[in-house]
Amino acid sequence: MDSYNIMFVILAVLIVCASFATVLAKSVLRAAAYLFFALLGVAGMYFLMGYTFLGSVQVMVYCGGIVVLYVFAILLTRGAKDKLSENTKQKIFASALLSLTGLGAFVYAILKANLLHENLFRPEPLYAPSEEATISINTIGRHMLSTDVNGYLLPFEAVSVLLLACIVAALVIARKR
Repeated sequence: MDSYNIMFVILAVLIVCASFATVLAKSVLRAAAYLFFALLGVAGMYFLMGYTFLGSVQVMVYCGGIVVLYVFAILLTRGAKDKLSENTKQKIFASALLSLTGLGAFVYAILKANLLHENLFRPEPLYAPSEEATISINTIGRHMLSTDVNGYLLPFEAVSVLLLACIVAALVIARKR
């Protein structure tokens, strides 16, 4: 087992444990902290696969968004005093039923795509991609900020205005309390 496979297993365990802790946390702030670690694990997976730009965007946007979530959780819920709603037997049954349905759909998709049969007995080691196989950050940046037919400047600016409106609205709501 080489270092890439060991790192993959470490990151996978981090993501799974942090995801379960996020769902099972009783406090909003603790759930946000566990979500932060799950998203960091996903960013680590991107870095492991050689997608450095996507990994850095994951850290900046999603993990940075968790910091904003912390601030909003403190402003809107009065900090650690608020707890999440209590679990009733109906909620537990409904969530277990939905989880089993999702698991069944996932297993059906894996079996339908015949993914297990091909790689079950001959697993291939994970290697870092070559430099030619990855798209450069310069190319991604030119496509993101261009105004031509394949450019994404207008949606990028529209999302930034939407996020600014959400921040202002959350501050107005928090100030009323």
